[in-house]
Amino acid sequence: MAEFVLERVISAAPAHVFAIALDPGLHLRSMARYGETMVEAPAGGVFSEGSTVTWRARHFGIPFRLRSIVYDVDPPRGFRDRQISGPFGAFWHEHVFEEHPRGTLMRDTIRFHSPFGPIGRLVDRLVLREYMRRLIEARNDQLAAEAEAEADGHGRTLPA
Repeated sequence: MAEFVLERVISAAPAHVFAIALDPGLHLRSMARYGETMVEAPAGGVFSEGSTVTWRARHFGIPFRLRSIVYDVDPPRGFRDRQISGPFGAFWHEHVFEEHPRGTLMRDTIRFHSPFGPIGRLVDRLVLREYMRRLIEARNDQLAAEAEAEADGHGRTLPA
């Protein structure tokens, strides 16, 4: 099982960062360069407990469809999502948001494995782990930019 953890401090309140992270549009904006689209959107337009979504994307020149479910939603502390069907043998993503003197400490823990046994584990170790880390970092760059653009210098969300 491949795993990595990313942490980032965002100058915005945890509740605000949490809300942005539950916006499927954030994912689309952060993955635009990969042509990701949403085939099935979550009911109500935002992720909530039990929401499912189906993404279509092209990575390594190969088209993929991935269906995932959101669960363990605990505002504003975190939530999880996992693949229901798609290209991975398994894929889990834990999102955690903690108060920090400068706003929010956001932590993403990703665990996954490719299918195909030993060959899949080799692909995970040599290629996919780093590729996935870069994808999640791109998502986090977008999330941080959006959250900080809407917050004042003290990590508070500005009124609309």
